[in-house]
Amino acid sequence: MNLNQVTLPAIDIAASVAFYRLMGFSQVVNAPQYARFACPSGTATFSVRYKSEFVAESGVVVYFETERLDEKVKSLQALGLVFTQEPKDEPWLWREARLKDPAGNTICLYSAGENRKNPS
Repeated sequence: MNLNQVTLPAIDIAASVAFYRLMGFSQVVNAPQYARFACPSGTATFSVRYKSEFVAESGVVVYFETERLDEKVKSLQALGLVFTQEPKDEPWLWREARLKDPAGNTICLYSAGENRKNPS
């Protein structure tokens, strides 16, 4: 099996679309209560679907990999995005930065190199 996509809740589709497009994702589906995006590299996609009420912190974290994490974070900060965690080396040998999307979903941008699939 292979993962096709993940769908995130969104209380404001337009705000979520603007957020993910600002992050560099290409929108491939645009419907009134649903939007789907393609990642800049690879074949993975993800979507947002309208949810009428805010969902409390679920513990779910969506990870997007980037080889140049620090540069990506700086460029997104220059566009006005606010990170809840600046790039940081983690004990599992990944470098991670975190932010929230407009619906409060936790997004982790990370760089892992050789430790991507099997961190030590």
